Amino acid sequence: MRKKLLVAVVIVLVLVCGAYYLHVTGNLASAQTESDNLADDGGVNRYIENNAFGLGEKLSYDIGYGFINAGYATMQVVDLIEYNDRPCYLIQSTANSNKFFSSFYRVEDRVESVVDAVGIFSWYFEKNLQEGSYHSNRSYAFDQINNVVIYKGDTIDVAKYVQDALSILYYARTQELEIGKSIYIENFTDGKKYALEVRVLRAETVKVKAGRFDCIVVEPLMQTSGIFKHEGKLTVWLTSDRLKMPVLMKSKVIVGSISAELTDYELGEILDF
Repeated sequence: MRKKLLVAVVIVLVLVCGAYYLHVTGNLASAQTESDNLADDGGVNRYIENNAFGLGEKLSYDIGYGFINAGYATMQVVDLIEYNDRPCYLIQSTANSNKFFSSFYRVEDRVESVVDAVGIFSWYFEKNLQEGSYHSNRSYAFDQINNVVIYKGDTIDVAKYVQDALSILYYARTQELEIGKSIYIENFTDGKKYALEVRVLRAETVKVKAGRFDCIVVEPLMQTSGIFKHEGKLTVWLTSDRLKMPVLMKSKVIVGSISAELTDYELGEILDF
């Protein structure tokens, strides 16, 4: 079994934001949402209205690998902190294999993002992966004023208000989703920068362990390398209310299929800035 067997747990949870290496399918400048076109002074004064998530929100998932219950995962807005003299959300995603899966492949993954609470963009990203005998720790900081990221000692130019692999999901949740149209979001992940296209497909009602939800079904367009190369459609069910919670996620990979199903949720406090 290859190294990152359950890294897909985190990937599925942040599927809208492209924890895979995503396919560049469009020009962000020609397809930005109205809120992205707000005037600013060249600094970081963008304001994004956020009625979707807030302090204390916690989403819990069961992870399925084919017919096997492989583990569980969470996404949580852990704290409100000050970073670069800005109010920011500390957001954390964790993934753990269950007792059965751990008997032959133990997974303990944690991903964190520092997200500007006003402009909903990333300042800092960190991931710590422990998967079987594989261990990886990586972090990088975004200089959003000068539009660069410091990655492995190098300074890389990035798009304005670029997102990381976790923050992009939370940004997407603040956007208007119209059936039949796409949104495009710039992202930087592990040395690669790309624009993610998210197609908004249809409305659908689904029942998961956490309950029954009216949803909007979206499809991020993506490409990967290695064991998790994308073979079929990656499909995400987001609630059609203001929260846009990801309640169900399904994807095929080379060696099977992966799903994440919402089992429980705690709503956060929506803050004004």
